[in-house]
Amino acid sequence: MDRREEEANEYTYQKELEREKKDSKQYNEYVEENGERFYVPYRMVKEVTFGDISKEDLVDSEHAARLQYRLMLQEAVLFAKVEFVARKIRITYNPESATDNRKAKTSKDKLVEFLAKEGVHVNDRSVAERDVDYYNEIYKYHFNPAVIREHPPWGYTMEEWKGMKAEYEAKKEGYERQKLESFHEFQNEYLAEHPEVALQLGKKPVLRSPKPGLFGKKKGAKEKGFWFHGV
Repeated sequence: MDRREEEANEYTYQKELEREKKDSKQYNEYVEENGERFYVPYRMVKEVTFGDISKEDLVDSEHAARLQYRLMLQEAVLFAKVEFVARKIRITYNPESATDNRKAKTSKDKLVEFLAKEGVHVNDRSVAERDVDYYNEIYKYHFNPAVIREHPPWGYTMEEWKGMKAEYEAKKEGYERQKLESFHEFQNEYLAEHPEVALQLGKKPVLRSPKPGLFGKKKGAKEKGFWFHGV
């Protein structure tokens, strides 16, 4: 390669590197809260809901599931839910108007075009769109919820579960403690029967006397001698 071409390539690479460094200063992908730093790639995103979808377009539940999968394959789509029974499609996406991130972007019109190619036609009168605060509504909901979402066991109401929760947790704690003690007992017995393993683990082997039979030795039993056939 000509030396001039090498210098030109080096110059182009250097310019691209400087431009990336300059752009990176404009995009702060981290949020600091309570002295902690969180990676949050989005700020404000969009959620669009297409309602009153024709039954002929969705066809069946299998077609709806495939459509939801194909929507999720798009890099600009964060979440997608195709509800066959409700005949509704809800999509959360990174809009083209979002200048505070460098992720892939799309628009409502492009999503409508994509659905049309999949055979699903949108009714303009049943479209709702809203802005979504990604950090407060999505990130915190999944990674830092304000409260632990609790559900009662199957077949019980929340009021019934509140009345039986304390007793259930006490029984569960006792069972877990008993299970742990049983496991430690098994460990000690194993190390006593395998002193070489205890040495490998850096533990002092415990010598134990062999266990008696299932019913023990019969009281007053005499030792049996040997009997040879023919003698």
